[in-house]
This record gives sequence, C-alpha cells and structure tokens, in this order.
Amino acid sequence: MSSTASGKNGTWRNWGGNVTARPAREVEPASVEELSAAVRQAAQDGLTVKAVGTGHSFTSIAATDGVLIRPQLLTGIRKIDREAMTVTVEAGTPLKRLNMALAREGLSLTNMGDIMEQTVSGATSTGTHGTGRESASIAAQIKGLELVTADGSVLTCSEKENADVFAAARIGLGALGIVTAITFAVEPIFLLTAREEPMPFDRVLAEFDQLWAENEHFEFYWFPHTGSTNTKRNNRSAGPEKPVSQIAGWFEDEFLSNGVFQVAQWVGRAAPATVPTIAQISSKALSARTYTDIPYKVFTSPRRVRFVEMEYAVPREALAETLRELKTMVERSGLRVSFPVEVRTAPADDITLSTASGRDSAYIAVHMFRGTPYQAYFTAAERIFTAHEGRPHWGKVHTRDAEYFSGVYPRFGEFTALRDRLDPDRRFQNDYLRRVLGP
Repeated sequence: MSSTASGKNGTWRNWGGNVTARPAREVEPASVEELSAAVRQAAQDGLTVKAVGTGHSFTSIAATDGVLIRPQLLTGIRKIDREAMTVTVEAGTPLKRLNMALAREGLSLTNMGDIMEQTVSGATSTGTHGTGRESASIAAQIKGLELVTADGSVLTCSEKENADVFAAARIGLGALGIVTAITFAVEPIFLLTAREEPMPFDRVLAEFDQLWAENEHFEFYWFPHTGSTNTKRNNRSAGPEKPVSQIAGWFEDEFLSNGVFQVAQWVGRAAPATVPTIAQISSKALSARTYTDIPYKVFTSPRRVRFVEMEYAVPREALAETLRELKTMVERSGLRVSFPVEVRTAPADDITLSTASGRDSAYIAVHMFRGTPYQAYFTAAERIFTAHEGRPHWGKVHTRDAEYFSGVYPRFGEFTALRDRLDPDRRFQNDYLRRVLGP
C-alpha cells in the first residue's frame, strides 16, 4: 500500500474504503517552510486545507475539496535527546518506521496501539491508543509539538510553552493547525511477555477488575454468537527473549488472523447464515501461547483484512454492563456479526478532547468486514454506548455531533474557544469538523 490510500483521477480514498474526496489540488511539501507557503497560498485562493496520513480513519476527518497536504516527505527522526529521554520526529513518519528506528537506538515508546501503519501525526491527532493500566494513548506520551497555524506561522508548544495549545493540540483533530513535528517521551527498550489464552465471556467480565489490576496491559476479544473470548496480557519481563517461532507466528498472525480470517469474512458476507458457525470455529482455533519480545513486536500485529470500525470509550466501571447489553442485543437482533469485539482500557489523561480525558476508560470496538452492511449493527451498538456517556474514537465511525460532545467532554468549550483563536476563518474546516465541533 502506498503511504496514503488514494484512488484514480484525483479522488482520495481512505483505507476502509468508506470515505472518498476530490481535493482541488494536492501538495507534497518537502519542508515546514513549503507547508507554510501552501497554507498561505490556500488562504489567498479561498480554499480550505487538510493534511492526510495513511487514511486509516473511518470517518471523513481528513477529507477535503480544498488543498490536500500529503506529508510523506516530512519523515524521519529530527533529534534524539538521551538526557531528556525524548525523540523528535517529523509528522509524516509512519509509526512502523519510528518503532524500528527507536529499537535500533535501544529505545521504545512506553505504549502503542495494535496497528503501526499510521503516520505519527495522524495517529495522535485522532487519539489512537493501545491498552494500559497506567500507560495511556500515544498522544499522552507527547512532550512537544510543532504546528503550522492558519496564517502560515509555525507554533511550538509544550507544558512550558503555549501550554493551552499543548493541552488541546496533542489530540487536535486537525482543527487547530497542521502538525509538522512531534516530540515523544521514550525509554530504554524493554521486553514484554505476552500471554494469550481463551477464557469464557462470563468469567472475563466477573474477573475483569482483577485482570485489569494484575496486568500492565490487559485486553480481550469477544466473538459474537459465542460465549468465548481470547484474552491478552502483556507485562514487562526480565527476559530472556523468546519470540514466537516464525512458523507459529506465520500460522497465528498471517494464516489464522489474516488468511483464513479473510476467507471466513468472504464466506460470511456471501452467506450470513453461516456466521455463527464460523464464529464458533474461529473462537476455538486460537490456542493459548506465551512469548517474550521487544514492545512493538508484542503490541502491534498486521491487519490485512479490511474492515470498518466503531469504537467508544465508556467509564471503566461501566464496562461489564455495557458489554452484557451489547451481547444481549446481538443475540436478540438477528444480526450476523463475523468480527470479534475488542476491549481495551486507558487511565484518565489531561488532554482536552482525549476519549480518556479526566476519566478512567474502557474501550469497546465493533467491526464489520469491508463491503458488509454495517449500519444496523453500529446503530444498535451506538445506542448502548451513548446511554453510558460513551465518547467515540475520533477516527472511527460514529454519528455524534457538537451538542453531544459538549455534554460528555467537560472541557469541550475550551477546545472550541482555542480553535476560534487559532483558526478564526476556518482554514482547516471540513464537513466532519463542522459536525463534531460546531460551525
């Protein structure tokens, strides 16, 4: 895949295939100065501007009919500061390249999501996260940001400099400016031992608080139409390194999780009645395994089966009830859901529009195979999530608007006021931002 999902004759398309846009023009700046010039030129031409990463968002957050900025020339590490234990990286750098470069330097991020195809700025601007008891989203590991604002000027921010911008811009939705560089906190590379094992749904929920408390990183997948889950616990380890053998790794990660799973999705899409049977088989195909490796090889895995996703953060204490309601809904609805439901957690953070802003959170993600009708399932799931004051992931399918967000984000007004100051003419506006932040 090219670094950005795209289509023919000037049409831009996202990874999930559910969003398209036709920008007036595309710009690939080779420097921050060129990016600033492109923003100023857009203003003169009366066009809006959006930067786009790898198109991994399922919302139209990056879509524009104005100027589309592609950051693939703005990549690489600018600086590693071993005293401060930070790394400054260009905004268009894919997470995969960052993780590999850091590993070569004997360094690592503390926590990461389960996909590493995205650019660092795309991932952080939408609030991408993994799972963690104490360690939070990728954006929560940011120590400094550089962004080009609506008038083309370059603004740097951190806890000490432009602190009000820093509080919001770490997850800025592309609404405050175009991020050009990010400084992350890093630490000496470490080993994680991963323990994956099947567990009955009722037991996971009954023991959830304990499983959460006893593990640095706990998550699980529930297979709809079954009472089965697959649990994952990742904890720091003194070693020795014991990676998954290449054959076992290929079988679990490529054959089962991508190859057979892809075929199962095709069958399920063609014959929905087969889905519950496939789910029963899928939930039993995964066996328990334990391995120890460096962080990015444990946290992340390839995702070659294309899907569409909705994910909501609910207060952590509401997880069990929310998930039971979701299970009951699927059982009573006649829906055929072929993709597992993913459950993760994050501690409260201090970022204005972070899904974990000010509250300990649990994430529930529902997926459907690309090309399968997903509206009925997502609508029913969303009804359950919003009843628990859920906050949707900014880069995943949802139908919420500014009025809803002002109710579930105590600091919502703080963000919109900052946007009024930094982008009064709405240079970075698009339909998605108009809906979620208000006109």
